[in-house]
Amino acid sequence: MQETDLAYLFQSIRAVLDENRERHPGKIALYDLDQDKSASYAQLHEAANRTARYLVSLGIGKGDRVALLADECLEKLLIWMGIWRLGAVVCPLNVEINAGHIRELLQTIEPKLTLWHTDIDGAAMTGGVGGIIMRFDGWDQDYSGVTDGEEFFSQLALVAPEPEVATENGPDDISCIFCTSGTTSKPKSVVYNHMAYWLNGLNTIDFLDLTADDRTLEYRSFGWNSAQVLSLMPWIVTGLSMYFAKRFSHGRFFEWIKDHEITFAAGVPTVVNMLLGEPLGITADDIPSLRLMTCSTAPLSPEQWQKFESMYGVTLLQLYGMSEAGWVCGNRHNRRRMGTVGPPAKHQQFQIVDGDGNPLPPGAEGEVTVGGPQTSIFVITPEGEWQDQRAAPMRTGDLAIMDEDGFVTVTGRSKDLIIRGGVNIAPLEIDHVLSKLDKISEAAAIGVPDDIYGEEVVCYVKPKSGESLDEDEILAHCAETLPEFKCPKRAYMIDELPKSDRGKIRRDDLKEMWARDHGS
Repeated sequence: MQETDLAYLFQSIRAVLDENRERHPGKIALYDLDQDKSASYAQLHEAANRTARYLVSLGIGKGDRVALLADECLEKLLIWMGIWRLGAVVCPLNVEINAGHIRELLQTIEPKLTLWHTDIDGAAMTGGVGGIIMRFDGWDQDYSGVTDGEEFFSQLALVAPEPEVATENGPDDISCIFCTSGTTSKPKSVVYNHMAYWLNGLNTIDFLDLTADDRTLEYRSFGWNSAQVLSLMPWIVTGLSMYFAKRFSHGRFFEWIKDHEITFAAGVPTVVNMLLGEPLGITADDIPSLRLMTCSTAPLSPEQWQKFESMYGVTLLQLYGMSEAGWVCGNRHNRRRMGTVGPPAKHQQFQIVDGDGNPLPPGAEGEVTVGGPQTSIFVITPEGEWQDQRAAPMRTGDLAIMDEDGFVTVTGRSKDLIIRGGVNIAPLEIDHVLSKLDKISEAAAIGVPDDIYGEEVVCYVKPKSGESLDEDEILAHCAETLPEFKCPKRAYMIDELPKSDRGKIRRDDLKEMWARDHGS
């Protein structure tokens, strides 16, 4: 890869902050929708430089790790930019996992400083953890006369923003360590450098045609790689205005878009299905600024995709990425195909291979492998081992097919394959058929033990609110489309499908549920 091939040449956070302050100092950089407050690019520049200077006074230097424990708020992102301005490493941990796992992660990551927001029980999460530990509250509070040495912003108020610290980040420096999805077991952590994040941001810009004139909406955790590469990095690279909230709000989503003239909004299948299941009577005329939404982190059926665009008049783009690899594929604003995740992303080596690692031709199903400068550089196992990811292509475990035009369709996970009588069955195909039944809100197929075939197909179904649905109706619907060997033999009703905090269905949990309730 030649740097001259990049749409935006790599810059340090110091250079980006300087450039955006010079270009549009009064423009909104960040807008916290929950707190109804914002920071301009001039304020962001000052806060980041002041934070960097204060971190130096605490003994934090370039390459040191700083853990952030907080829900999404303006303060979290201002501190984040100060950490990067110094050239230190930000570690934004998922505060929704249990306190014991957070303590374990902190002990593995070994941050020199841990900062926790006063909205969470930071004391429980940091008990017994080494390094400096401080809490933080509001950025814009009046701290005059306050001498609380354990509150971050009260101390920051005593620090001048100049002279600026001399250090800054380079492309090969570690930028971020974050944890992957995990709520019942200790998650692993993923390590990226700054160039990888920069390239992922460029891919998002390529997918969506983002510029400094855009106003984007994010409501997912910035501890997730998806929110980082879809929203955070394009904001940094282009100098657009980013609006964000702690959580998705069904009632406020379109109000946010309308009131703030949002041009692009993040999406996940759960949100798309919720907006379809409980329509809000909004049309494109009500939200004329919104030109694009995305859907990523989990598969979306072509039927749901089409229904959403027909109902709301919003162009939807399905994307495909991984915590360890960043963006893998994406439909583009000017080149898309429903039912696919689009062509491969730039700045990577993408292949679909057979079981021996040999590349497969178009039309053949195989495993996705990726490599190159936009992927993670290390994975930290739950046991604390740093595994280098740079030497060989990463086997993703995802199964996919590429067509003659270069569009990729993800067909499932290799570990989720149902092997019935020696025949491989992708549960995702059955999920998509089930989703076509109007009475179904969500569904998932799994393989369960069978004395004759080895595995048999069953499914779990969440009916739409107020709908009456029985097993015979579900099985008959499947029989209209699927060959007999792929048809579920049983259908079980469920109030909610088990999901990770990223919104991905936990099929292993469904298998455990089946074994508990129906296994012999």
